[in-house]
Amino acid sequence: MGQVWETPPRVPSPGQELSSLPSPPGRAEFRAEVLRKKREAELSREDSAELTEEHRRLMAWNEAENARQRARREERIRKEEAEQKRQKLEAAESKARIMEAFLKEKEKEVLQLQEEAKTFITPQNLEARIEECLDNPRNYNFAIDKDGRIVKRTVLS
Repeated sequence: MGQVWETPPRVPSPGQELSSLPSPPGRAEFRAEVLRKKREAELSREDSAELTEEHRRLMAWNEAENARQRARREERIRKEEAEQKRQKLEAAESKARIMEAFLKEKEKEVLQLQEEAKTFITPQNLEARIEECLDNPRNYNFAIDKDGRIVKRTVLS
């Protein structure tokens, strides 16, 4: 920046040389200062243009990165949803198999009870069962050894 003259230049005192005094700014200095300011303004505009271009380039890169990350996230979410759906389906199938096995077991128990019910004594077959027992007496009064063989039986009276 050029000199700013706050006070008028001093007049040399007698015996003092003119070269020792500061000289007021001339046309060349003003022209040099104007050119320097123009260059600084152009450089700042170029820097501004470079910064703007770099900002635009970085924003484009950021948008591309965001799009890539969004695609990855959406793919991950799709996979997680598919996995959850598969697990729910698997759980439902497992539950259905367990329920089916349970129902088969209960059906088997019902059929077994129906078979056993055929030998139950009811008021309708009471007389026939009494006759059968009298015709075929059984003796449950006996002893067995350690090997499970019948050792001694009592005589039916």
